[in-house]
Amino acid sequence: MDAYAVTSLTRRRLLAIAAATSGAAAAGVAWFDLPRVLGAELADDAFGGFPVGVQSYSLRNFNVVEAVRHIQGLGVRYAEFFGKHLPLEATDATIQETKRLLADAGIQLAGHGVNGFSKDHAKNEKVFAFAKRAGIRNLTADPTPDSFESLEKLVAQYNIRIAIHNHGPGHRYDKLEQVVKAVRDRHPLIGVCVDTGHVIRTKEDPVKWIRELGPRVFAAHLKDDIKQDGGSQNVVIGKGNLDVVGVFQALQDVKFPADGDLALEYEANPANPVEDMKQCIAVAREAIAKVAKKA
Repeated sequence: MDAYAVTSLTRRRLLAIAAATSGAAAAGVAWFDLPRVLGAELADDAFGGFPVGVQSYSLRNFNVVEAVRHIQGLGVRYAEFFGKHLPLEATDATIQETKRLLADAGIQLAGHGVNGFSKDHAKNEKVFAFAKRAGIRNLTADPTPDSFESLEKLVAQYNIRIAIHNHGPGHRYDKLEQVVKAVRDRHPLIGVCVDTGHVIRTKEDPVKWIRELGPRVFAAHLKDDIKQDGGSQNVVIGKGNLDVVGVFQALQDVKFPADGDLALEYEANPANPVEDMKQCIAVAREAIAKVAKKA
């Protein structure tokens, strides 16, 4: 079977998912009422210990069952969900069913985001309480400058990481020096999610970001772009300006945490991104293999 095929889902079971999803929608039944049709028989780790996964925004045109099926089919074991696939307002029942769906597919929820934070401590705490219930270790974040007093308390209270996400040209965290300033002397659980595509768009080097931020790098969004300006044009990683081997070498050198959030985020072709995402995962695996040979 192809290395990127869905290893544990037969065609009949895939059709069962589609039929069940369609039938449930017609009957007004929530997706988590569907039978447990996903199972995981994943091969040995092909990513050299890196927790490579997918940011589910890459699959934003799909419902959560379909997104999980595609993530499983890519052969990865981790995911970062965004709000559509697991809303902050999700009930305990929805959270538990989401966790069951992921567990059945052999996928661990490594992160959630990107979430905004402000000086409103009570509102911030609701996000942390949600993450605690969902078993999420990393929250990718866009915190306002006046939010850090609140976040200092919450990361310590909940033992959950905040990873500041850069958003490209014009954003408050678009330059390395701004991110370094934001995390300097902060609680050890306040760090960074390096979005490599957005770094490229600011005409900076993602490898340099990772090396300079070092132990503060809790998360990364693997993304490539051929643009180095205010625009954006995602491509399969390695086909634009991203030094994929350099990124993985830097992540290894700074001892990226095994329970970190290392997610492919492919924003192009949202209607049909899976084939391109397969290519991205293949490139990541090849890069990791090259890093391993250097060790």
